[in-house]
Amino acid sequence: MTDTTHQAAEEHTHTHGDDCGHEKVVHLDHVDYLHDGHAHREHGDHYDECTACDCKDCDDVCAACTCENCTCPTCKHQSCDCENCTDTCNNCTCENCTCATCEHAA
Repeated sequence: MTDTTHQAAEEHTHTHGDDCGHEKVVHLDHVDYLHDGHAHREHGDHYDECTACDCKDCDDVCAACTCENCTCPTCKHQSCDCENCTDTCNNCTCENCTCATCEHAA
């Protein structure tokens, strides 16, 4: 599971989900909902802020980072090495994935 500080996000008047209006992004072993520069992930009965990219010139969250030559350990932009996958490890959802660096959302 991704290491997070479990910083609780601000209160919401709705539950994040497929029809909430926020972009849904698979990020490692969870799903983030992007809005207003934040990435929120479900954590029990509340939402946590997901990690921010720690590259020196990036101000985005890992789930939305598009840095070239990214050095952030939680962004994981490398390509999945599964035989039939063309995605990056940070949002790979292959069933029976054999890639050593992919982590999958539930």
